[in-house]
Amino acid sequence: MSASDDNGSFDVAEVNSAIGGTEFAGCVLHLRSVASTNDLALEAAHAGARHGVWIADEQTAGRGRGAHSWHSAVGDGLYMTALASPAVPLQSALSLSFRVAIAVQSAIASVCGFRIREEIDIRWPNDLLLNGRKCGGILIETSAGSAPASGPAMLKYAVIGIGINVNHTAFPAELDGIATSLRRELAGSGGPVRREALAAAILVALDGELRALTQPATAPKRAAEFSSWINGKRVRVEARDGVPSYTGTSAGLDSQGFLRVAGDDGELHTVLSGGLREP
Repeated sequence: MSASDDNGSFDVAEVNSAIGGTEFAGCVLHLRSVASTNDLALEAAHAGARHGVWIADEQTAGRGRGAHSWHSAVGDGLYMTALASPAVPLQSALSLSFRVAIAVQSAIASVCGFRIREEIDIRWPNDLLLNGRKCGGILIETSAGSAPASGPAMLKYAVIGIGINVNHTAFPAELDGIATSLRRELAGSGGPVRREALAAAILVALDGELRALTQPATAPKRAAEFSSWINGKRVRVEARDGVPSYTGTSAGLDSQGFLRVAGDDGELHTVLSGGLREP
């Protein structure tokens, strides 16, 4: 296949060649159109696979966190799911969303030259913001093995879905004010961003974060270097799983990588579910 262009062609061999030495080497598959790359990875995991990468030019039933859908334009976005099985307790895997976000952020910065946090920011735990507008999201689905008589339950596998607005030049009216793409923010660059380079950079960075996850310290260090939402940010935590929405000021991560919010109600909350927004 030829290198990527506005028609959506994709050189999967280039990606496989660029990620040698990672756990994903030789595992990347490319498809023109699928319902959901996460669904393909889940099917593979249920069949016993523990590694793999699926990249599609289009998702017809892509989904985000909660009930959110994902706008998918043919060939303009990077719609990718990685299947991984780091040998960690399930509790350690709870910080995975933010680690994946850091990997995607560093890949975007290295490929496009955006400044980490100042331009490409993370809205904890799994949204990528580019100059204040959303350019990417992450959806992770995990499974745990049976807990032994002594010791914690271990992660069986993680399905890591990543959607990035790469070469979109327009969005539906309802998204235009809150969404952007890498190409839009590289105004004057003269051409599309190559999805192959971005996919390879993400997988290399993701491999590094997954290796770090197996180390004793589970929470990413210096989290505030990657996200302006970690400390001192006025936030609204959306209602989720029976917990009503509330407002407050972000107060750093706990030892497991969960965000703490000093609520306006006087309580120090640990955000276990629910997305963040500006009040």
